[in-house]
Amino acid sequence: MKKSVTAAVVVSAVLLAATGCSGNTPAEDGVVQIEFWHGYTEADGKVLDSLVEEFNDSQDEITITTATKPWATLLDTALPALSSKTGPELVALPAENVPVWASKGALHDLDDWYSAADSGAGVLNDGAVATGVVEGTHYAAPLSFTPLTMFYNKTMFDEAGVTVPTTWDEWVAAADELTLDENGDGTPEQYGLALQDHGTVGNGVWPSLFQSGGGDVVTADGKAVIDSEENVATLKYWSDALAEGGFSPTGLAGADADKLFSSGKVAMTLAGPWMATVSESSGIDYGIAPLPAGPAGIKASALAVDLAITSQATDAEKAAIQTFLTWFYQKENMVTWSLASGWPPLTSEVTPDDVAENAVVAALAEQSQYGVALLPGVVPSTDVLTAMDTATQKALAGGDPADLLQTAQKDIEAALAG
Repeated sequence: MKKSVTAAVVVSAVLLAATGCSGNTPAEDGVVQIEFWHGYTEADGKVLDSLVEEFNDSQDEITITTATKPWATLLDTALPALSSKTGPELVALPAENVPVWASKGALHDLDDWYSAADSGAGVLNDGAVATGVVEGTHYAAPLSFTPLTMFYNKTMFDEAGVTVPTTWDEWVAAADELTLDENGDGTPEQYGLALQDHGTVGNGVWPSLFQSGGGDVVTADGKAVIDSEENVATLKYWSDALAEGGFSPTGLAGADADKLFSSGKVAMTLAGPWMATVSESSGIDYGIAPLPAGPAGIKASALAVDLAITSQATDAEKAAIQTFLTWFYQKENMVTWSLASGWPPLTSEVTPDDVAENAVVAALAEQSQYGVALLPGVVPSTDVLTAMDTATQKALAGGDPADLLQTAQKDIEAALAG
């Protein structure tokens, strides 16, 4: 059934684009050729390539050829390649790059695909969709979207008789209880929490905490709001709690936190799905839980990668790629993608029960409701995150949260003004 439906859509989409747009025609053999670059080098890359092959086999009008490049290489080479017309027509991009590429005119918009009744876009996760929106225009479709989650060491929790926290106060209390300084030298042998203060996993720890506290960093309409009363209260809450309890080392980046957890030196950390594999290989008996709720509930910044059509694509190639997107988001393919890649489902049609055979994916699927896009549509995201990191790192080292966030506000406003 999947093949017959897809073939019908392919023929109508490609013929319409090929006949309705002068100068944009399929290849001489009648097959539209698409080059697709992505940076998935592990199991997620293998399943993505196999799904592309399955799509190619399902119809005779389109052939997509994948090229796997490390993310750093892809990001360094793709834009120059596009300028010389040697780049890909379809590209996977970390979501924070979408606004930058869109601002450079390197991407086609996808508004027509999103608005089409038969595109399948209506079942996509709203938070995942938001990662590809720039100034109200859709420039990408989601490929990976998983909210920041809490990993905890079950053995440490059992030995301490501590239950999994669900609120900030419970979180701090658990972190204090799980911190052990057995020789009394002031340096714990075991920390309760790896509270990252800069360069955090997916850059999302502090955007998550700020939003869970009722604040934000940059609003959806592009206004800097990092110095809000809510954010001052959030940063003061955590800096005070850490100063009093000493439950985390200071100066931690995301990679540092990963190492502490995998080496059995910390009971809780914030991470993404890769930490399951890392924990298993390190012999850590781990559990997965949502971020504990702040005053405004649970807002978990998502780690995201998007699919985008580059400006190099002709109208016929754009139509062909949109046909692939519609095929890709069918339920059967989404289940395959999630189970093999470890990323939670992208559509509402796939339930935790559908992916229950992979416990990590099922757990993350249940948490998808908490996922929020990281700085959606913000072009100078690197500068914004640098200003935020400076404030959070200095605050956890003893600086004044209000003063630091005021400085960050000015820096972010300057970055947004360009």
